[in-house]
Amino acid sequence: MDYKEVKSIIEGLLFVSGSEGMEAKQIAEIIEIDVEEAVDICHDLAADFRREGRGLQIVEVAGTFQMTTLPEHAPYFEKLAYQPQQASLSQAALETLAIIAYKQPITRSEIEEIRGVKSERGINNLMAKKLIQEVGRTEGPGRPILYGTTKEFLDYFGLGSLKELPPPPSFLPQDVLEEERLLFDQRSIFTDTAGESSSHEPEE
Repeated sequence: MDYKEVKSIIEGLLFVSGSEGMEAKQIAEIIEIDVEEAVDICHDLAADFRREGRGLQIVEVAGTFQMTTLPEHAPYFEKLAYQPQQASLSQAALETLAIIAYKQPITRSEIEEIRGVKSERGINNLMAKKLIQEVGRTEGPGRPILYGTTKEFLDYFGLGSLKELPPPPSFLPQDVLEEERLLFDQRSIFTDTAGESSSHEPEE
């Protein structure tokens, strides 16, 4: 495998890893190269993006490499998110939102495992509409982001709290929900302050 091909593979890995990014060690293990070489290639790839004036950039945050948009383009992304035709939620977005509402806190990979498809775009749209938010990170490899609903979510659907959610949809089996409820207490990222608990505690 030549250098160009390795660099191309890393670019693809960073793309599919989305906002969670990847550590150099993880990249090295997948491609079977040295960690130092993985770091060098990531830096070289980042330089390519800058030199070519690409609409994306590769950044390193706390040892994790991520592919992100350019900060100076943020106003255009906000216009896209708030265009009138995007005011309503698509079926895919509603499915993603339902999974988060009933199984929060939950990672993107767990959402995708349930839906069977990539959900990064749906998550980004829900974040832009302030219906969901980052509520912490897991303690596992890469520390994936955990997502939960917001007060705006309750307002959007006219709910006083998550206790008023209707029965879960068919793609969320009751036994799976009960298992997630048992696991919920093991996650220590939440506080019990008023308001926060009502926004993040999963209810049936």
